[in-house]
Amino acid sequence: MAAAALSGGAVGLGATATEMLGLKSTSDIFVGILSSRSVQDKLIQEFDLKKLYGDRRMEDARKDLAERTGISVDRKSQIISLTVTDHDPKRAAAMGEAYVAELNRLVAELSTSSARRERIFLEERLKAVSEDLEAAEKEFSQFSSKNTAIDIKEQGKAMVEAAATLQGQYIAAQSELEGLKQIYTDNNVRVRSVRARIAELKRQLEKLGGKGEQPSEPSGQQADFLYPSIRKLPLLGVTYADLYRRTRVQEAVFESLTKEYELAKVQEVKEIPTVKVLDSPNIPDKKSFPPRVLIMFLGTAFAFAVAITWVFGKGAWDQTDPSDTRKAFAQEVFSTVRASLPKFAQNGSGDHSGTGESGSWTQDGRGEDEAPR
Repeated sequence: MAAAALSGGAVGLGATATEMLGLKSTSDIFVGILSSRSVQDKLIQEFDLKKLYGDRRMEDARKDLAERTGISVDRKSQIISLTVTDHDPKRAAAMGEAYVAELNRLVAELSTSSARRERIFLEERLKAVSEDLEAAEKEFSQFSSKNTAIDIKEQGKAMVEAAATLQGQYIAAQSELEGLKQIYTDNNVRVRSVRARIAELKRQLEKLGGKGEQPSEPSGQQADFLYPSIRKLPLLGVTYADLYRRTRVQEAVFESLTKEYELAKVQEVKEIPTVKVLDSPNIPDKKSFPPRVLIMFLGTAFAFAVAITWVFGKGAWDQTDPSDTRKAFAQEVFSTVRASLPKFAQNGSGDHSGTGESGSWTQDGRGEDEAPR
């Protein structure tokens, strides 16, 4: 037995069908679905009922299944009673469970509520937005990896500070070199060491400043430098900011749609009328057909009536005068019918029969004659 959930008013499938078809409740819709061809075909295929019922066409199998299925609704409680009759009690219980499972599946599939339409729309939008987000993230990561652009704003600040530090060290080294030249010659170890340090600081400053590079060619940066030069940062910053913004927008849209999608799924579940099983189908322990007690009673009564008829008929036959023409005619008919019936030997070896005025004889396989009958 399955109870229709009607709490909060049936909307979606129930409300639509009630308005258009004039049905009184969701239970009427459930009964219609249970009696539909879709449900019948599902059960016929699942339990191979065409072979079981000996039908060649699906139409005949549906008719036989409908005759073995009983569906009723209690108008007061709106409880649906489903009964399945079958020769196998286990199969009967399994078919009852299959009816309920198929009913739930079709109700969820055929629901036309607004929450379902919204959920389907959000599913499609989420799929499209997810693809756009993946494409934006891939493009942004490739650009960042190619140009070593981790965070342009922070990178610019760090590189300016590094350039200022190098510039200060360069000026200090030049001052130190001028002082050493006043004391030592150019071949002095200290003079050469300071001069080498000045050259290295100058080279690092040129790399940070992007000396010799074209600003319009971000990919032409020197291979031996880990980060882009200060000259390239403005150009890289524009592309970086655009890709970053696109990625963030797609992420925000995806998050928003995901929240709405989850809410739509919850609302759809609330609006779809579901089937609550009150009494699960059980394996019957008592046959519903044929009624054995009634058959025994009727058989006994019929045998008793036949016996009484035979007794009274035999008595009337014995009391009839042998010279009665009706009795003589009946005897002649019985004799003719008996003579026309085939006679078989007792051991089944052959039939050797003859007829006479007073009766018939049958010879068995051993060649012995029986007395007249």
